[in-house]
Amino acid sequence: MSKAGMTLATADPPAPPVRLPRRRGIELSLLLLAVLLSVYGYCAVGLAKNGSVPPGAAGYGAGLGVLALVAHLAVRFRAPWADPLLLPIAVLLNGLGLVLIYRLDLETPYDRAAPTQLVWSTLGVTLFIVVILVLRDHRVLQRYTRLCVAAALILLTVPILFPAVNGARIWIRVAGFSIQPGEFAKVLLAVFFAAYLAANRTALTYSGRRFWGLQLPTGRVLGPILAVWLVSVGVLVLERDLGTSLLFFGLFVVLLYVATGRTGWIAVGLLLASLGAVAVGRLEPHVHGRIETWLHPFASIEAGEGPNQLAQSLFAFAEGGLLGTGLGLGHSVLIGFAVKSDFILATAGEELGLAGLCAIFLLYGLLVDRGYRAGLALRDPFGRLLAVGLSSIVALQVFVIAGGVTGLIPLTGMAMPFLAQGGSSVVTNWAIVALLVRLSHSARRRGAPGGRAEAHHDADADAETGRQADPGDQTGTGRRIETEGPTRTGGQTGAGHQAGVRHDARARREAEADRGATSRPHQTDGGGRS
Repeated sequence: MSKAGMTLATADPPAPPVRLPRRRGIELSLLLLAVLLSVYGYCAVGLAKNGSVPPGAAGYGAGLGVLALVAHLAVRFRAPWADPLLLPIAVLLNGLGLVLIYRLDLETPYDRAAPTQLVWSTLGVTLFIVVILVLRDHRVLQRYTRLCVAAALILLTVPILFPAVNGARIWIRVAGFSIQPGEFAKVLLAVFFAAYLAANRTALTYSGRRFWGLQLPTGRVLGPILAVWLVSVGVLVLERDLGTSLLFFGLFVVLLYVATGRTGWIAVGLLLASLGAVAVGRLEPHVHGRIETWLHPFASIEAGEGPNQLAQSLFAFAEGGLLGTGLGLGHSVLIGFAVKSDFILATAGEELGLAGLCAIFLLYGLLVDRGYRAGLALRDPFGRLLAVGLSSIVALQVFVIAGGVTGLIPLTGMAMPFLAQGGSSVVTNWAIVALLVRLSHSARRRGAPGGRAEAHHDADADAETGRQADPGDQTGTGRRIETEGPTRTGGQTGAGHQAGVRHDARARREAEADRGATSRPHQTDGGGRS
């Protein structure tokens, strides 16, 4: 036998860990740009309306800058590997929203909303910081799924006991103070949906019977799905809120598709949502009126009653053209009530034009994209589904609101994330961004020094949520050992045998290194080093 056939090849040395850049300096630079753009918009409104820079421009810039800096420091010390785009995008959208609300306040001096919105934005950033500091591991939320769904159902049902506002029962108003509980419920339901589907995705994918090419799960697993549909329709009927119903059911259908990978669930979800919307649209007068306005937006003009809100919104978009009239030079205030909340996008479309609208939609698209990227990089099913769910909340809201004010779908009465007036909305969206920052930190830290131990903990979480091991996994770490076919049967020597031994030895060494890393206490300091 040759010497090459009797000598085992020396194993390759382990590759050094890849040091991923934290990119906190990039985040700080983008935050500075976001604050400067917001201050520029504030000054542009004052120059257009009064011919001078507003006296509160310095205070506005300083306040927004301090909030952004404190949030950045929280991310730098508690989530150093987080995506550097999430926080700057949120600050820019929030700052632009304050500018648009301030611009509309100049047309309605009897109803100023910008100071209150600034207070709510401060509370939102404070909640963002608290979440970053307190929540060190997103998987902790998986322990409180029942509490989340119970709290969400309570928040959804309580507004039914209060009088309707503008035809919808979605507000709680006490002594001049009002909140919209459904905004907080959507985050709690996202946590519940992610945990439920992570635990039952195997049953939803493979168990049950096939019907018309669709794999239907067993009744015990399918029951909660039908219950969610009934609850969403119940919310639509009792609260007369088309937007909340579409958001909750759309969120569940998206997560169901992501968990199972079966497009048939999307078809079933669209069918159930369509049946519920058609039925309620015919039976509920408030919803029926919105559908009629959507189908015939200029009917009130033809009847001699003047343009309605949707018609005025369409006129505002048309007036804006490609580049817009300029901040402070539009007439979107003619839309009337809800111009600062539901129809804030019409003001942006008129004064910033199609170019400005595209920029705003690109910001939302980047925010959603970075959330999806974090979900793809995470290993535990709960984290993946939670990242996709939170990102989908933002995407669904933007679609539903933009579609409503442009006449694509019926009006829903929801608030544009960060832009529109609404304290409950801005606080909730800051909580969503905080969770996405935490999830992106966990996802990117896998490739950083010390990330192997965290990846091993992710594998343990996968096992707890019902993830089945790869049949080729012989190490217990989720890695599949690849060997040459003839090597397993002893039918190959020489170079082929050496390649097979190298594969086996390398995989076993990586498995032992992972087990050794996780057997030691894993502590992380503020700079992300382990």
